[in-house]
Amino acid sequence: MHTHVLGTSALAAGVWQSGLAQVLGGLIVVAVLIGAFVLGIRVKNKELPPPDPESQPRRPDTGDTPGEVSEYRKPAEMPYTDGEHRLMPYNLKSSGEPDTDPPSEEKRKWRGISSGGFGSGGTGHGD
Repeated sequence: MHTHVLGTSALAAGVWQSGLAQVLGGLIVVAVLIGAFVLGIRVKNKELPPPDPESQPRRPDTGDTPGEVSEYRKPAEMPYTDGEHRLMPYNLKSSGEPDTDPPSEEKRKWRGISSGGFGSGGTGHGD
């Protein structure tokens, strides 16, 4: 009986060393992959087709994105803090009130402050 177990063990070792087990394992992996591919195709075929371009929502004629607001705002006052307490984000107010008249072109410019990008050859802030 003991020799029979050794014979089976030797046979299993021989099969593993010959490469037959690797080939069979590879075939099983390939079969599982092909089965998953076929199952994916079947699931995709059961789905609804994509909608027609005519049924898609249209952008408003104004060109603005719905919910988008473009306006100039007055700057908000920064709250004062003593040196002991940190200023946390919830201590800040909103970004200010809407400005009724848009700023002039001169106000919107940087007023001579140049900040050249890295490698642009500029001298940086405070030319």
